[in-house]
Amino acid sequence: MSHEYRPPQARSRLTRRGRLALFLGVLLGAGAAALLPVLRGGDGPEKPRLLVIPEGRRAAQVYSAVDRALGLAPGSAKSAAATAGLALPPEAKGNPEGYLFPATYPVTSRTTAGALLAHMVRTANDRLATKAVADGGRAHGMTPYQTATMASIIQAEAETRADMGKVARVVHNRLAKSMPLQMDSTVNYALNRSTVDTTLDDIRIDSPFNTYERQGLPPTPIDSPGLEAMAAAVAPTPGDWLYFVTVKPGDTRFSATYEEHRKHVAEFNRHRAAHAR
Repeated sequence: MSHEYRPPQARSRLTRRGRLALFLGVLLGAGAAALLPVLRGGDGPEKPRLLVIPEGRRAAQVYSAVDRALGLAPGSAKSAAATAGLALPPEAKGNPEGYLFPATYPVTSRTTAGALLAHMVRTANDRLATKAVADGGRAHGMTPYQTATMASIIQAEAETRADMGKVARVVHNRLAKSMPLQMDSTVNYALNRSTVDTTLDDIRIDSPFNTYERQGLPPTPIDSPGLEAMAAAVAPTPGDWLYFVTVKPGDTRFSATYEEHRKHVAEFNRHRAAHAR
């Protein structure tokens, strides 16, 4: 598709959370999953250590964190994921990206990587099956996997709580108009990096995650979304926005028209130039 709707090269880093009081009240009541340690066996008490998986981590980052927490050789958790019998939806095709739920996990010397990863996936499924998320997803014609995928983009792109629901609305509005999502976060996922800047060469890459070149959601989630991102995906803030740009940290401007967006981008460029001196 042509890039009629492409924002100027000074691209926005889409932001982090939204107006979600009704859904978050239900979701947060479910807790952020303080999970029981999964043990190999043996007797005697052992004070567990806490493994914190923050929101927005990619599967590769979670694997590394698990390896470090359990004192395993690098690559052990990734290998364990292939044989752990993870309860993933068929759409995932065995890839747990987006389903290693971000939470605080107690671990001990008897915790196994495979069992811990399986618990993370079960927790993600539980959150996606929460009535608020499941009903909201169905109302938008989305499967749980599509909800997780959209939530992962919102998680990666959102910068503040207040903006998360607005980012979700931009995604929904673009999909409804058959506009490419044009998310730098999906391009960066394809390039296996994290940055707020992308080049014209970057957005020409041949990848199913290049949402500048391809319409619709990417084929998989791009990180592990948290509760707020899931809620935003199914209960976006009402609005007609199609564009946004973070002019400076904590100041994201949303626009319904390209002309308005260009003005915000110009302000972003002025701010960036002033701080580059």
